[in-house]
Formats: sequence, C-alpha cells, structure tokens
Amino acid sequence: MRRAQVDRSTSETKISAAVDLDGTGRYRVSTGLGFLDHMVEQLSRHSLIDIDLQVQGDLHIDGHHTTEDSAIALGQAVTEALGERKGIERYGDALIPMDETLTRVALDLSNRPYLIWKVDFSRDKLGEMDTELFREWFQAFAFNAGITLHVENLYGLNNHHIVESCYKGLARALRAAVEIDPRKADQVPSTKGAL
Repeated sequence: MRRAQVDRSTSETKISAAVDLDGTGRYRVSTGLGFLDHMVEQLSRHSLIDIDLQVQGDLHIDGHHTTEDSAIALGQAVTEALGERKGIERYGDALIPMDETLTRVALDLSNRPYLIWKVDFSRDKLGEMDTELFREWFQAFAFNAGITLHVENLYGLNNHHIVESCYKGLARALRAAVEIDPRKADQVPSTKGAL
C-alpha cells in the first residue's frame, strides 16, 4: 500500500495532503487558489495518483505561502509513500503538446532533489495566481519528494497552456517513474543499494 498522509501546520498555512501512488487519478483539492486547484487536479488525473489536498492559507497576504507550503506537504507525502523506493522504475519523461505549446519534463526519483526550470511567462498573473509562484511550487515539490526535475517549455504563446503543459508533463513523467517493475520489485534501482 503506497499511501501517505502529511499534516503541516504553521502560522501561515494549515495543510492536509494525502496520496495513493497506486490510485486511479481521483482528487479532492481545495487550496483557496482556483488556478492552483486546477493544476493539482491535472497532476492527479494524468499521473493516476490519488490526491487529497486541503489548504487553509494566509491568502489575505498573497498566494506565496499557500503555493509553496502545499507543494512541500504534497512532496513529503509522495516521498513517504515511496518508502525505500524499491522496485520503482525511477526515471520518467514526457513531451506534452497543448495546442501551440510544447513542454518537456524529465525526472529521476533519485532522492537527490534538484530543479532545472526553463519556463517563461509573458503575464504576471493567471487568474488570481502570480505566475512567478509556479517555479516556487515545482521547486518545493521536487525538493520534498526527492526528485531531480527538469522542466523546459520549448515554445508556446498562451500562458495557461504553458503552465498546464508543465503540470501534465510532471504527471506523466511521475506516473512512469513510480511504476513498479515486477522484474526488480524487491530491489532499489541503484548500484548503491539505496536512494
């Protein structure tokens, strides 16, 4: 059972994040930021990871703490659900077209977090969300899930399409990487013997 729940409470946010890596893409997401909800729903649907993410944040200030802290909690839940990471495929990648946009995502569930983010936006906001916060979300998620993550928007015009293709790319790459290879189900996919 590759499931986990993380509860995180600070003076800025109160968060409950639960995942089932072997789910069907069911989600229940409420962050208070409609656009962020939509992106996490895309992550769940296209990764087939069930996600329950409930957030109460200091949105009267701005969306920063809600965005970053939700990714921290969700990343921690993923890494807890992965356990020793035995049997996983470990690597995943995706090339996601969305109308005029094309984005490439590659990742390694190495437990050595890193983010390469080559994504630019021509607008400051999407809905009520500052576009600069998307990098913050991906960085917090990668660092707390133990993922080496490369996200590169190759081209695109529509900012909604650009960011959505990033989340869908993460979803598809993550789906591939968390899969269990039955030929090595009892082995950690590393010559070091640990990730």
